Amino acid sequence: MSNRIVDINDFTRKLDAVLNTYKKLPTEIATIAVNFSKERFRDQAWLDTSKTKWKPRKTQRGRSGRRSQTLLVDTVRLKRSIRKIKATPDQVIIGTDVPYAEIHNEGGTINKTVSVKSHTIKSHRRKAHIRTRKGRSENVKVQTVKAYTVKAHSRKMNLKIPSRRFMGKSYTLTRRIELHITARFMRALK
Repeated sequence: MSNRIVDINDFTRKLDAVLNTYKKLPTEIATIAVNFSKERFRDQAWLDTSKTKWKPRKTQRGRSGRRSQTLLVDTVRLKRSIRKIKATPDQVIIGTDVPYAEIHNEGGTINKTVSVKSHTIKSHRRKAHIRTRKGRSENVKVQTVKAYTVKAHSRKMNLKIPSRRFMGKSYTLTRRIELHITARFMRALK
């Protein structure tokens, strides 16, 4: 049996580095998971073992539509709300407090009656295109729409929302975390 000389100072330095890494890892893992979820919005696809594109809108937004062509991004509230909720050595939890996040992530149907309050629509101008037989628009007629009041009423909603996954278990995310943990401990042991 060969005798090895162990440098106590080097051993304690490595032990301190490993303990320090162990304490910092949960927060780093939470950051990786949050960034992974936010990447889903940029890619507009879920990434597990392969990339699954989100289902597109039924109608494309034109110039008069909303601000963004990106799915699930209008005011960016949902994307910005994804954050670390809990990070301990035992578990890391990320989540969001936006009420509609779950239905967009999981998909589902909304069946309910909604009350619409009385409101006034301001006067505005609307362009009317006069189409020819060949489908071309020739004359643009500007119509002025007078202000009018909409009475209070109720409306039935029956919506099917497709699943556009941005959070959850993913092989790719697990692999990224494993590689990060390995790299951090290897760096600590050098």
